[in-house]
Amino acid sequence: MSHYYSQEPNVPLKTKMIEVVIRGERFRFITSSGVFSFGKLDRGTKLLIENMVLEENWQVLDLGCGYGAIGIVASRFVDYAVMTDINKRAVSIAKKNLKINNVMNAEVRWGHLYEPVKGERFHSIITNPPVHAGKDILREIVINAPYHLYDGGLLQIVIRTNQGAKYIKGLMEENFNEVKEIARGSGFRVYAGIA
Repeated sequence: MSHYYSQEPNVPLKTKMIEVVIRGERFRFITSSGVFSFGKLDRGTKLLIENMVLEENWQVLDLGCGYGAIGIVASRFVDYAVMTDINKRAVSIAKKNLKINNVMNAEVRWGHLYEPVKGERFHSIITNPPVHAGKDILREIVINAPYHLYDGGLLQIVIRTNQGAKYIKGLMEENFNEVKEIARGSGFRVYAGIA
């Protein structure tokens, strides 16, 4: 089976439009086969979006943006959002979703993890990481995050309680000044690491 954490998903393209109301706002998203969470807003992403810490003057990074739900919702509450993904189909769909939701203060870039934002810093990096891509990818996300955050910046990450939460929390504790659990529910936990 093709994995969504690949440059070119090898599944036929199918799309489905979804509509969600989250954080008091209505959004429409094209979702796609070969891109994480086809046809729905998954529970982990929803928990993260509902609880992510945002400030209006912030620049945020939606790392591994998929079809763009996290970055697009965040863009309503922050100064600017950069969204990245290695999956070319995800990048294409996320760009369409920016237009559908009339988002002017965000952009989508293609590339592996932090490569598209080399040398840039953010107030927060927000991610529902590709757990099935393996521990090396999760490790890379966590240990490289502080290099892309301002002092006091936040890595906000959602993870399944029984599928890597302990591992991620431990990694974050090694690489961040402080780690807080900011939400839990539906079998997921949301952690914030303070750089």
